[in-house]
Amino acid sequence: MSNNKQRTIAKEVTLSGVGLHTGENVTMKFVPAPENHGYAFKRTDLEGEPIIEADATYVVNTQRGTNLEKRGVKIQTSEHVLAALVGLEVDNVLIELNAPEPPIMDGSSKFFVEAIEKAGFVEQDAEREIYVVKEVISYRDEETGSEITVIPSDEYQVTTMVDFGTKVLGTQNATLEHLSDFKAEISEARTFSFLHELEMLLDHGLIKGGDLNNAIVYVDKEISEETMKKLEQAFDKEKLSIKPNGILDNLTLHHPNEAARHKLLDVIGDLALAGVRIKGKVIANKPGHFVNTQFAKKIAKIIKLEKRNKVPQYDLNQPPLMDIHQIMDVLPHRPPFLLIDRILELSDTHVVGMKNVTMNENFFVGHFPGAPVMPGVLQVEAMAQTGGILVLSTVPDPENYLTFFMKMDNVKFKQKVLPGDTLTFHCSLITPIRRGICHMQAYAYANNKLVCEAELMAQIAKKK
Repeated sequence: MSNNKQRTIAKEVTLSGVGLHTGENVTMKFVPAPENHGYAFKRTDLEGEPIIEADATYVVNTQRGTNLEKRGVKIQTSEHVLAALVGLEVDNVLIELNAPEPPIMDGSSKFFVEAIEKAGFVEQDAEREIYVVKEVISYRDEETGSEITVIPSDEYQVTTMVDFGTKVLGTQNATLEHLSDFKAEISEARTFSFLHELEMLLDHGLIKGGDLNNAIVYVDKEISEETMKKLEQAFDKEKLSIKPNGILDNLTLHHPNEAARHKLLDVIGDLALAGVRIKGKVIANKPGHFVNTQFAKKIAKIIKLEKRNKVPQYDLNQPPLMDIHQIMDVLPHRPPFLLIDRILELSDTHVVGMKNVTMNENFFVGHFPGAPVMPGVLQVEAMAQTGGILVLSTVPDPENYLTFFMKMDNVKFKQKVLPGDTLTFHCSLITPIRRGICHMQAYAYANNKLVCEAELMAQIAKKK
């Protein structure tokens, strides 16, 4: 897509099949969802029809797919469905299921893609949230050697490199240069298993919905006659054989590197759990659901921190809303304890102030000689004075009022403030102003970084 508007599907669409591991019949429905909804699963077979958001924090198990759990409600093998939605650039969908696991279909995303395209698309008004990768981010699983890295790129790209150490499969690579190519190049890549894994799953009853049409089976060991009979019985086949390329029975590969392409499909589906679109190139070496979802958690955490610490931008060259004289008409503070120079913005719910920190500040004389640093308590005071403008703007005669601190909570100092810095303060109401009491969240920024934050409460009272 050329624009960054969110989109959902135009109508509901349903498909049915069996769950790979449960063997249960499943009916799954894609349902249009509102802006900023994201992806979520609804279990229609359970009381109250609980919803599990597609969120990395709900990942509980990755042994045989990416499995989510929220308050005891589970969704198994979510990755193929999520990959189809990401691959078709759909942002908001509710996925209804009458079982804990989506249907395996043919072991790829192909049938999900076809169903979503059949439903059609609707562009929404809200902008799509995109995480632009600005620096290299990596996650490595030391036990397995699996590693995922994302680097800056003009668009979302994924490369997977797999090495299973077996002659039958060996080393494979796959790359998706453009998300628009997902349907043609990646969506039909089917899940696969090695014979030794298949035997274990069958012995433990963990692959009840499998057949030779929804999983590629690579034969990585000699098959005894007893094992062959067991497989023929499990797959309800009179006769099984091994193809010259080492694949069980007569299933034909869609691509020579279909295994690497399916791993790429899994990466896309698992990284959807980060909750945002990614603008960057993902390079995955020996990826698996564990390392994929750990990386999704790391990305989500970084995004959360960046949102929290995002520095608002203001044009300091524009004429201020209030200069120092107008500030002194409102605030009772005077030099040397007047700690804001300008007011840049003021509304019913927020205020933005500014202070130029110079070496002439009187507190630098003793804090500290030879190493001047603005005291943290004065940063908090400056934020409070900025907030004082907000609360005093609610009375017609602010010159007749004083402001008094009542409380400060969650005070954190992030960076030193030095002579030459320009501080900007952003204060916004946590609750509406009542009886002259102002409860606000305050942030201070300098050098494009958050330097201080606090929850502040103050009250105005008439001068006696």
